[in-house]
Amino acid sequence: MAPKNWKRLAPGPPESSVTVASQKALGQLPVPQLSDTFARLRSSLKPLARSQEELDSALKKVDEYEKSPLASALQERLVDRQKGTEHWLEEWWDNGAYMGYRDSVVVNVSYFYGFDAHPKHLPQTSVHRAAALTRAMLLFRQKYKLGQLKPEATKEGPICMDTYRWMFDCCRVPGTSGLDWAISYAKEGENGNAGHVVVFRKNRAWKVDIAKDAHILSTADLERQFQHIYDSTTESYPAIGVLTTNNRDVWAKDYSNLVSGAHNESIVRDIHSAAFVVCLDDTTPSDIVSFSKQLWHGGDHGKWLSNRWVDKPVQLIVCDGPEARSGIMGEHSIMDGTPTARMCDDILDALTDPSFDHGTSNASLPVPKPLDWNVSEKTHSAIASAEDAARELTDGQTLNHFLTSYGKGAVKSFGVSPDSWCQMMVQLAYRRLLAKHDELSARAADGFIAPGATYEAASTRKFLKGRTEAIRVVCEESEKWVRAMMSDSGKVEDEEKRALLRAAAKRHGQLAREAGNAQGVDRHLLGLKKLIKDSEEVPALYSDPLFLRSSHWNLSTSAIFSKHFEAYGWGEVVPDGFGVAYMTGFEDKFFFNITSRVEMPNAEFCEEIKRAASDMHDLFAPKSKL
Repeated sequence: MAPKNWKRLAPGPPESSVTVASQKALGQLPVPQLSDTFARLRSSLKPLARSQEELDSALKKVDEYEKSPLASALQERLVDRQKGTEHWLEEWWDNGAYMGYRDSVVVNVSYFYGFDAHPKHLPQTSVHRAAALTRAMLLFRQKYKLGQLKPEATKEGPICMDTYRWMFDCCRVPGTSGLDWAISYAKEGENGNAGHVVVFRKNRAWKVDIAKDAHILSTADLERQFQHIYDSTTESYPAIGVLTTNNRDVWAKDYSNLVSGAHNESIVRDIHSAAFVVCLDDTTPSDIVSFSKQLWHGGDHGKWLSNRWVDKPVQLIVCDGPEARSGIMGEHSIMDGTPTARMCDDILDALTDPSFDHGTSNASLPVPKPLDWNVSEKTHSAIASAEDAARELTDGQTLNHFLTSYGKGAVKSFGVSPDSWCQMMVQLAYRRLLAKHDELSARAADGFIAPGATYEAASTRKFLKGRTEAIRVVCEESEKWVRAMMSDSGKVEDEEKRALLRAAAKRHGQLAREAGNAQGVDRHLLGLKKLIKDSEEVPALYSDPLFLRSSHWNLSTSAIFSKHFEAYGWGEVVPDGFGVAYMTGFEDKFFFNITSRVEMPNAEFCEEIKRAASDMHDLFAPKSKL
């Protein structure tokens, strides 16, 4: 059972420290005005409607809801809730979006980042790469605990650092009541020079103390520790880790059985309290797609999911082979991807510097401690079932990767935001894809292919404990531009297409800014609905087909950036949709990673993104051949 107020139990750095100095100055997540939210909703529904009758019916329900006494009462309740909490959405979002979600966190919740090559001035071995990355992460952790980590900020000012509390020394716990929680073993006032990591190799867990005599182990010390693990683990062990990848209710039951004895309970405590997990995978991904799958869901058939503990918020993954491909798998429930992206960027930047402090070696160290389970027949049976479920899950997924031949440098010269450019590229590509697949699309009354709802994550970390808001990307301006691009050849002049694209990009930028200021549609309407009493009738809007389709995210999109990332992504959020991860920060390319179920035309969608990228560039620079 989840401890009361579990979210408050993870300590942060000293309140007076640099890292959290601006926290108290951050404002609360606002409650938008009813009229603003309903106006934004009306605008977002128009381009998604398949007929005037469908739109009129939905807009009538919007009007009825907005004018009803219930809406005013719900808004009052929400404002009262805001006054009585630090963050009116936090508990609802934690439980509704994540902790109460019962499908596997693999594919459905987790995300991944794949790193570029190990710096050439360092030894090119898996053991060195694992050791160097581990030391760099431990130094980052230490800076955070000491409050020496520079806080994140945007041009507008500081952003919230709260979720960093859940990056290290903690773990998600499966709940038997249909609701998970997270547990932290961090202690107030720690200086980061104590603790341990847990290392997995061939499914076997090892406990490695991270310090000696109050000093974090050197890279050479960690190499010796990891080499002992490589040398001592020559065959596979029982695949306990795969249990964590199952349906959450199944895992909760298996978890209760697993920890029923003191020995196994102690191992779980060591895993939960580890600073982070290091997964040494005995495979050599041959290309970017196989590398991405390795990080995303354990590779072909989910085989290496048994070498994971997917409830940990950060798992460092290092593969075998001369390239020692590496990255992280992140658990998304209590921490979004921006803090871990920053962490990865910092540690990879540090390791590229020849003056990085690799530390001083110790003459002698205790050898790593193997954490070998007592495996009952019931657990053996649970492992077999979890392996079947993992294989079915991962075999049902596909992934493709695409790089454009131009990047932000060119697009900025066209007078368009790179993020808006990429969003419009995806809109055009998806609509062209739908035009070829009647089974995936519906036509509007005028015969044109109707768009699919598109979610883009906007960070609301300018507010205390802020996480995300939904940018509803599809708008009337994007729809006009897509229609122009898909019109018969020569029907719309290029000059008009350019003007329409710039208008769509401008509107997208406005929507993104509004969402970043917590002035969206979806979170506010969720908050209102959560406060409807059992005795009150749920407004008809919440069951309207167009309204429901407007948040059926056929395209789930998000962008982060690190110059060190070669791979990045997550899974689709609806069965008939795509997960579209992209990066816009490179001067000479845009990165796209597309995920979906295998029955979806994934490779074809990538080809359409390639085609859209070329057509859009030619629209502004027709003489260039890309």
